[in-house]
Order: sequence, then C-alpha cells, then structure tokens
Amino acid sequence: MKTALISGGAGGLGKALIRQLQLANWRVIALDLDINSLCESDTLWPIACDLTDPENLKKTANRVLEKHRSLDLIIYNAGVTQIMAFDQSTEDSQKAVFDVNYFAAVSMARHFLEAVRIAKGTHLVISSVAGFTPLYHRTAYAASKHALEGFFKSLRSEERENGSSVLIAAPSFIATNIGHSETTEEGIARPGSATDGKDYMDPDTAARAILKGFAKKQPMILVGRVAKFAWWINRLSPQLFQRIMERQIAGTKK
Repeated sequence: MKTALISGGAGGLGKALIRQLQLANWRVIALDLDINSLCESDTLWPIACDLTDPENLKKTANRVLEKHRSLDLIIYNAGVTQIMAFDQSTEDSQKAVFDVNYFAAVSMARHFLEAVRIAKGTHLVISSVAGFTPLYHRTAYAASKHALEGFFKSLRSEERENGSSVLIAAPSFIATNIGHSETTEEGIARPGSATDGKDYMDPDTAARAILKGFAKKQPMILVGRVAKFAWWINRLSPQLFQRIMERQIAGTKK
C-alpha cells in the first residue's frame, strides 16, 4: 500500500483528495489545524498541526517519519486566500498569506525531502489559476501562488536526479464553502469561499482531475475549463487575459 501525506486535509478539496486516494487503496496522513471532521481509520491518520509554527511542524514531521521512512506522495494543499483591495490590506496580513501558502509548503518540502527521495515519489503542489495569472482583489494570494510555483518548478530540476517528481495542479474556482467560510477582518479565509468566481467545480470533480494528472505525471495539471482557458489566453496575450479577467471578476464588484 502506498502512502500519501496531505496538508490542509480537513478542507473541502483536502477531504475530496483523501476520498479519491482511499478509493485507489492509498494510506493517507492528513495534516490540518482542526482535524475533528476527520475520522482515523486503517487508511487515514489525521494529525493536528500548525504548519506556520516551526516547532509544531518539526515535531509532526518527526512523528510521521518515525512510522513512515518513505513517502510516495506529498500533496501541498493547505492554503488561505485574501479577498481585499491592496490599499485596504496591511503588511502583516500579506505576510500571513505567505506564511501559509508559501513558507509552510517550503518547510514541509525540507522536512520530507529525503522521504520522497527514498520512495522516488512525487511532490504534488495545489496552486491556482492565480499562480500564473493576475487576479482582482487578491494581490497577496496571487503573489504567494506565483512564489509557490516558482519554488517548486525550480525544485523539479534539482530533484529529478534524485528520482523524485514535482507536479503542479492549477484548479480554477472550486465550490468548497461559498459564502460560509469564516473570514477575518483582513479578508483572510480558506479558498473556496469566494462569491465572485466563475464556473465553479465541485471538490470531488476537481480531486479526480488532479489525481488523473498525477497518474499521468503531467508537470502542469490544469483543472477545469476556466484554468485551461486562462492558461492559453494568458500565454497568447497577457493583456487580453487581464482585460477579460477584469471584466469578469472586477465587474462583479461594481
């Protein structure tokens, strides 16, 4: 039985990915701040962990590695969004988004790098359309996802000689908690709670598409029609994409 480790396992997409992995006979270790909604079983080991706390993450990594010297798959799924105009945000809130979306993933990669190498496994990064395009009222979120992609695309070249793969999945809007996620005063919330998205996907459809791309070892997994459209339009004409995005997303704010 192969073993996967997923961060953000208690979120909507995280749970969907866990379900799909279990159906494929995987053992899953799920990390999240609140794991009360995850039931431990023979194929699921939930662990409460604050990924932004270095000591907490180190202790959690040691617990995992004591039981599992090798890991076939790590899914970097934990993330937050911030839906707010830049001129209303604070420097601290921008840093908070980066702490979860970028620095926590980098720290995870450092702790589990050797375990993935032993298994000749895969780092699977859950990015976003905002990882390769601009997105209105999401300056910190888009910047953190751009940084995440830059890091893991560079790591891909380093880890290839060690037999490890690095794949990036870029979903479009996933309906995990629309309008119901707890949002801080600084606009920070779990992804999937925005009400200004287009062509929403349900979590299970997104999870199946992501894992299908993983099975095919696709370096860039575009998840959903919006993601595919955004990828090609942005490559052909970034200016055209920005105009379309502003009309579709910014237009809903007016």
